Amino acid sequence: MSNNAIDLKEAKEWARLYRKDNPDGVIAYLIPKIDMTQLLNQEGVADFRAYLGYDPNMKMEKLMIVGVDENGNDLINAQKGNFIYDMTSPCPKTCDVTSPLFNLDTQEKQ
Repeated sequence: MSNNAIDLKEAKEWARLYRKDNPDGVIAYLIPKIDMTQLLNQEGVADFRAYLGYDPNMKMEKLMIVGVDENGNDLINAQKGNFIYDMTSPCPKTCDVTSPLFNLDTQEKQ
């Protein structure tokens, strides 16, 4: 298994615990590949950080993603091309209803 990867059984338990405490919360976010590609192409990006927010115009929760440098600092500077990406789409509006992480009660092979 890859570094930082977890198996389906553990992922389902984490999702179950989150949903128990947040029954009306966002289940997941669809993150466009172009956003991640643009973040990867920014100079000095070593990691990513995601912030939670709420877009009052769209009336939906959003995930805002920024690049992070090797010292753990957010890279936010539009003049240098370091942008905040907010193109995520929350589930339940963009769910994969066939996913075992969406259907926690479904028995799946691990």
